[in-house]
Amino acid sequence: MSLLAALALAGCAKDIDARGNLPTKDSLAQLAPGEQTRQDVQSLLGTPATTANFDNETWYYISSHTTQYAFFPTTELDRTIYAVSFDERGILKDVRQLTMKDGKPIQIAARETPTKGREYSVIEQLIGNLGRFSGRKEGPGPK
Repeated sequence: MSLLAALALAGCAKDIDARGNLPTKDSLAQLAPGEQTRQDVQSLLGTPATTANFDNETWYYISSHTTQYAFFPTTELDRTIYAVSFDERGILKDVRQLTMKDGKPIQIAARETPTKGREYSVIEQLIGNLGRFSGRKEGPGPK
């Protein structure tokens, strides 16, 4: 019985997951602003997780650690973002490290876009389908 209880409790242990692509300290140390191009940076750090929304002048390398306990929602423990900026010629301009403290909470809009038509209840849906299904119709083709 105690073995069964131990197995049940082990199944509820917290899971900690690493997500994203965090460049190594050695590769970040090799970055030289004013000297390297986008291609040089990509060779050192790999492909960025995302780029700036309105231009291609900033690349973001994002990594985080999350945890989840049993069926509860996932919680983010920490987040590290390296923002790598380039000038208009594609030369490395700046590398900044950002954390969760640099983020800003946003309020997601709870509005819904209305759709045309009407909402049917489960009973209306079931009754509405009666008579729509019939046997095989005779016509050309194999029988």
